[in-house]
Amino acid sequence: MRVLFFPDEDGVDVSGGAAELVVLALALAAGKGGTETTASAEPSFGGTELASVEVVSTSGPGVRIRVDSERSALLIEGDRLGLAALADEVQSIAEMDDGGHRHIEYFPDHHYLVAGSLAMVVNSPHGGMPTR
Repeated sequence: MRVLFFPDEDGVDVSGGAAELVVLALALAAGKGGTETTASAEPSFGGTELASVEVVSTSGPGVRIRVDSERSALLIEGDRLGLAALADEVQSIAEMDDGGHRHIEYFPDHHYLVAGSLAMVVNSPHGGMPTR
């Protein structure tokens, strides 16, 4: 899995194979865990590669996506209900059968993200754009 942080855009870009996305979805569903990321020879387009993704269960309400720059980690913190909703989204992306991506970002009255969360783009295991 590769995670790029774009501080000027307040967002992260997540890409990986289906199995890697499923591992992330399972950690989200469990409310704990995470994964180390892998550096890539691909261009980062101005993003900073993060070293890990960590999931932490909190009392909530909701989910906050943030970066701990000192540890170079993407932190996803939230209540079990919100983490489960995000897990379902990541799982559905892992099951995509073509290229594409999903934007996960806060807006007023979002059903699980809280204000101040970073925007997150999660790419299909087949790449960020459909082949059709």
